Amino acid sequence: MKLTGLHLLLTYQCTFECDHCFVWGSPWQSGTMTLQAIQHILHEGKALGTVNSIYFEGGEPFLYYVTLVKGVRMAAEMGYSVGMVTNGYWATSVEDAHNWLEPFVGLIDDLSMSDDPYHWGSEGAENVGFAKTAASELGISMGTIAVAQPESTNAVEAVGQLPLGESTVMYRGRAAEALVDRAGKYDWEQFTTCPYENLRDPGRVHIDPLGYLHLCQGIALGNIFETSLREIVAQFEPDAHPIAGPLLQDGPAGLVRRYQVEHDANYADACHLCFQTRKALREQFPDVLTPDQMYAVP
Repeated sequence: MKLTGLHLLLTYQCTFECDHCFVWGSPWQSGTMTLQAIQHILHEGKALGTVNSIYFEGGEPFLYYVTLVKGVRMAAEMGYSVGMVTNGYWATSVEDAHNWLEPFVGLIDDLSMSDDPYHWGSEGAENVGFAKTAASELGISMGTIAVAQPESTNAVEAVGQLPLGESTVMYRGRAAEALVDRAGKYDWEQFTTCPYENLRDPGRVHIDPLGYLHLCQGIALGNIFETSLREIVAQFEPDAHPIAGPLLQDGPAGLVRRYQVEHDANYADACHLCFQTRKALREQFPDVLTPDQMYAVP
């Protein structure tokens, strides 16, 4: 596995509680990185020798603004390409957005903002427009992230049928409970591959405030506060991993068969089957299917 990117989940907290959220972000979530933790992760990335990009995500990273600004500055000064992902709650006017973004001028290479009905309702929001204007004035590259409604993606063949720039719902995290009733269902046995994640060589992993490295949200490879990143990467054997191995061999259906997990007949997509199966296996693999935040356990 060659890692080139580390995506830091600065916090699990968020101003929103979106139905499609992978990490169950909400105002009630717990877990936030300290500056010391960020510094440790950045040094671990350099020690590995292959990591060249850092993203600050959440939850909503702007909730811990001082930590975000200092973390971005540290990463940029260490030579990383830096990006941020936000819902843009702070962009209440062009002037306000300008002030929020100004400290990042010359430090970030990408700003991504959510722009879909989960965040802003069916008509969108002025915040996105305000942020775009301010980012343009400051010379910051900005793009938007949009996730389609279940009704737009209730067919396995939905890829290619969505509007340009819009991605499908992945029924893991909160979506596996909040949105599946609005989606079409399909025979579980057809989900024999993981369509969204490269489990053998992901290129990037997410690191949460507790230090867990996530191959996919809720599948931990190890903890960077307990084991060096170099060791975690060196020890990862995809086919021998208790969760990644079966997924690589035969997808979520293979995970069900490997551990003989009780299951329903139909699921919205591969993520839905995988997430529900992983929830059932948490007691068996507590150090891998973790932390509680990823599974909505208080």
